[in-house]
Amino acid sequence: MSAQTTMTGQEMRDMLAATAAWLEKSASDIDALNVFPVPDGDCGTNMLLTLRSAVEESYRVTVNNAGATAAAVAKGALMGARGNSGVISSQIWRGVAQIFKDKETVSAADWADAWTQAVETAYKGLSNPVEGTILTVLKDVAAAARTAADNEASIPQQVEAAMNAASESVARTPSLLPTLRDAGVVDAGGQGLFTILEGMLHYLRGETEQMQFKKSRVIASTVPVTAKSARLSATDEEPFGYCTEFLLKGEDLDPEKIRARLKRKGESLIVVGDNTTIRVHIHAVAPGRVLNYATRLGTVHKVSIRNMDEQHEDFLALQKDRQPTMDIAIVAIVAGDGFADVFCSLGAATTVPGGQTMNPSTKDILQAVEHAASDKIIILPNNNNIVPAAEQVKHLTGKTIAVIATETLPQGVAALLAFDYEADFETNVQRMTDAGAGARTIEITHAVRDTKINKLVIKKNQAIGLLDGHLAAVNDDSDKVLADLLEKTNLSKVEVMTLYYGADTTEDTARALAASLNAKYPSVQIEVVNGGQPHYDYIVSLE
Repeated sequence: MSAQTTMTGQEMRDMLAATAAWLEKSASDIDALNVFPVPDGDCGTNMLLTLRSAVEESYRVTVNNAGATAAAVAKGALMGARGNSGVISSQIWRGVAQIFKDKETVSAADWADAWTQAVETAYKGLSNPVEGTILTVLKDVAAAARTAADNEASIPQQVEAAMNAASESVARTPSLLPTLRDAGVVDAGGQGLFTILEGMLHYLRGETEQMQFKKSRVIASTVPVTAKSARLSATDEEPFGYCTEFLLKGEDLDPEKIRARLKRKGESLIVVGDNTTIRVHIHAVAPGRVLNYATRLGTVHKVSIRNMDEQHEDFLALQKDRQPTMDIAIVAIVAGDGFADVFCSLGAATTVPGGQTMNPSTKDILQAVEHAASDKIIILPNNNNIVPAAEQVKHLTGKTIAVIATETLPQGVAALLAFDYEADFETNVQRMTDAGAGARTIEITHAVRDTKINKLVIKKNQAIGLLDGHLAAVNDDSDKVLADLLEKTNLSKVEVMTLYYGADTTEDTARALAASLNAKYPSVQIEVVNGGQPHYDYIVSLE
């Protein structure tokens, strides 16, 4: 590898031009990493257009000076920034320009300072920075660049170290951001930054000719990906609104004041720039109000308003095209991350959050059905209140739909276990219906008010127990409620008892209960599983 220790302005310009060409090859792949519920989803394209604008501006510099080139790059990036990722990218180059100012050439040490400053500048521009995004990757890049410089690395060696750090950091993003983990993808902005560093390294190695015949790889997540990655959130009842961007020009502009004012008008707000030129990015339901405020401060330019609800529909279609097709797909409504893991591990294609107090709408279930890569769908509602909404989906899609009226999560598990990959649709529907109906369920929760029902006098907050949906026991102690219900149940044919413990119950508590039950019912195999369900201390399956 080259032992290059300094970089001129022209070398920086040519490196970024080659990098933009490299990024272009992967822009669509980066776009496809977009995750619901953030539908502002052309991340790769936005980063590419921002970098192109930066490169175009750098070609207007007439002197071979790193500081002048960096200033032009920062200006071009700001003027051409598009989307959330584009504006953040512009702040990275702004930070670089601040360090390179007045420097004829720059070294690896200068680049280390520049990446550090880029972190500070990028974070400062956001109203609500989120980890597990390009920001986290940028921090890791800066740390690697600093270490390389401290070890007297050449610039190519430093870029390689930064690129490797970016790769590892991008792979970890799903562990930091649940929306990435649930979608089974890495952060798109972080992937874009990795691709930029990769392009920079190819140029510094003199591999420009090879760059014409290759493109960047999409980094795989280090978080295990199962069918769980197809989970959908039930938050889309509210509209996403409009991705609104513009350039504001004026005199004595105050970015901090503008940011504080616009923070009440939308989400994903980024306000960056100086007292004469400011770039604004915001997701707003009423973009007109944002623009009205801006026009009172100065003149607006390069206005872009995009309907994110339409973008989201396009995203779902794209993700569906990328999924492997299957003959029959199962959509399950579940309560709790633990239950979502259980259903996905048993073969559910998609899980939708839902249950007591959080019933998903017909639209939520329909979205999951349309998202599944199959024309034959079996829906497991797993709650009697959700069955009607699931039934409505049949009339809203061209797909073949069967709703198996599972009323509890254990019934859903039993139905899913009966699924036969070699059987046809009708046979599976019958098998799963029979299996679900045969599963018995005990649920332990707490009363929300005083009442009297089924001859039971119940006080608010007391533990109550339901056997197959019927209230049958009450006590101040959850464990005693479960013991009471088991005594009322014929366990002679029960071979396995699965104890799914809820979000407010610890594993140690659940295992202690299982041990006491095992001593009382030695012929029954007792398993303990984290259900993670809200409101219910335990959901017990009797098989």
